[in-house]
Amino acid sequence: MSPKKKFKHPNSNQAKYTFHKKSDLFYLLKKIKLWPSRVGLLHGIKSIDINSTYADILLHCGHQLTVKNSKNSRAARWLRNKWMVEPCKRCAVPDWKLEKYRNTTFK
Repeated sequence: MSPKKKFKHPNSNQAKYTFHKKSDLFYLLKKIKLWPSRVGLLHGIKSIDINSTYADILLHCGHQLTVKNSKNSRAARWLRNKWMVEPCKRCAVPDWKLEKYRNTTFK
C-alpha cells in the first residue's frame, strides 16, 4: 500500500501521489505528516509513536494527541476528502508540503 508516484504532466511542476482510499490512518499520517483538527486547521506532525492500535502524535505547535487507528475515523475522512480550511500558523506548515498534499489523490 505504498503511494504510487505518477508521471509528471508537462505543464505541472509537481508529481501526483495516489493512496488507497481505505488505507490505515497511521499509514496516511506517517506518509503525509499532517493532522486535521476539528476546527478545520491542518497541523504539521513532528513525531508519531505507534503502540498497537493507538498512537501518540506530537504536533509542531506543541499539542500532543493520542489517537486510535481507524479507516473510518473523522481524521481519515477529512484527510481523504480535504475538508480543511487553512494551515495552522503556529505549526508553520511549509508551502511545498501543502502543495504536495493538494496534488495527492485517494482512489
